[in-house]
Amino acid sequence: MVCRGQRVTIIGLGREGLALARFLVRQGAEVTVTDIKKEELLKSEMADLAGLLIKYHLGGHPEEVLDVDVLFVSPGVPQGIPILVEARRRGVPLSSETKLFFSLCPAPIIGITGSSGKTTTTSLVGEILKADGRRTFVGGNIGSPLIEVVDEIGPQDAVVMELSSFQLEVLHRSPHIAAVLNLSPNHLDRHESMDDYVSAKSNILRFQTEQDYAILNADQDLTSGLSEICKGQTVLFSRQRPVDRGAFLDGEHVTLRWNGEDQRICTVSEIRLLGLHNVENVLAACAVAAAAGARRAAIRKAITSFQGVEHRLELVREIDGVRYYDDSIATSPQRTMAALSSFPGPVILLAGGREKHLPLESLAEAILQKVKALVLFGEAASILEQAVAERQTRHAETRLLVKHASDLAEAVRIAARMAEPGDVVLLSPACTSFDMYRDFVERGQHFKSLVHGLEHPEQ
Repeated sequence: MVCRGQRVTIIGLGREGLALARFLVRQGAEVTVTDIKKEELLKSEMADLAGLLIKYHLGGHPEEVLDVDVLFVSPGVPQGIPILVEARRRGVPLSSETKLFFSLCPAPIIGITGSSGKTTTTSLVGEILKADGRRTFVGGNIGSPLIEVVDEIGPQDAVVMELSSFQLEVLHRSPHIAAVLNLSPNHLDRHESMDDYVSAKSNILRFQTEQDYAILNADQDLTSGLSEICKGQTVLFSRQRPVDRGAFLDGEHVTLRWNGEDQRICTVSEIRLLGLHNVENVLAACAVAAAAGARRAAIRKAITSFQGVEHRLELVREIDGVRYYDDSIATSPQRTMAALSSFPGPVILLAGGREKHLPLESLAEAILQKVKALVLFGEAASILEQAVAERQTRHAETRLLVKHASDLAEAVRIAARMAEPGDVVLLSPACTSFDMYRDFVERGQHFKSLVHGLEHPEQ
């Protein structure tokens, strides 16, 4: 809890840092903001805070920012930077927007994490609870930071949060309902090892009580193995087999087993999202919604009407029989592999950006099996090309066309010239956007604007 007159420093002026600064000023705290970026790179952020009594230290983190009562760290800030090492040495209390929200939120929190599928599942659970007649707040790692609306939330409301490993690694409380969708190598440019990454994710379960619910993927050993640390009631979801309690596929039927009773929610064909990975997301959402007490009718209504989230296998446009899909959210090989598995026909894949030091062998294999042409851009272009070339020795019969582009605009032009009726042009980069864009959203928006500007792709 932050009291009037407390001195606080916020490290990192990103989305959460901005929201936190506004909130803390309203609470009467003495706020200092520090960011490694220089002022000229933060003009829009500072404009958002214009008129607020805030002290700035930009272009670095001087030790004087540690002379405070609480140090708030944004999730994009690595925990090992010198200023945080010194803060721990001095015993300065560390917090975050997520930790503060957990301490202030009067409603039970539903938290969802995983290496992929978090945003889709979180958004879908939010739609289910709205269909169930509840006032629902959705946020966390998506949308607007919830700290700005915490004063509007009541005990009977529903709060659904997407939680990243960066948000979870500093958390010492767990949600009332916590879901782990899947675990695969991710963010190894930030976490020291896969074990550290899994440990950060596990915080979503680690502090639960017997009154809480843990929703786990029964089809993945690493995820289901987290039941060993669960103190709450375990609920499973599975695409491969029935579960004792939770959601599963019974033939083509999405089925919910709860209190010893099986309820058919819908068929797979009624799900409007592409790909088997989205069937898993639907099953996870069913299990979460059941733990939250949602009615079957509300679950069915939301699932069968939900069309997905922007930049996640989003159909942008069809031109002359060629479909263009925006999957800019695919910032890891695993996500791109899931996207490729969603299309039976020929795919022209646009990939590249900044790598996260993740294994590429399985992605290269999927590319050789599903892609007719690969258009590479960004810092990781040569790394991706090398991974595919090394794997191609096992596929001597495969002739994959590989092209390089200087940027995304050229990549779209190259793909449009190559595409034939029946093809899919898919932006699914397998890398982060930070070499060229602020985030995956900006990259996806640029891709969509480029596709909408394609009047005559054949030229």
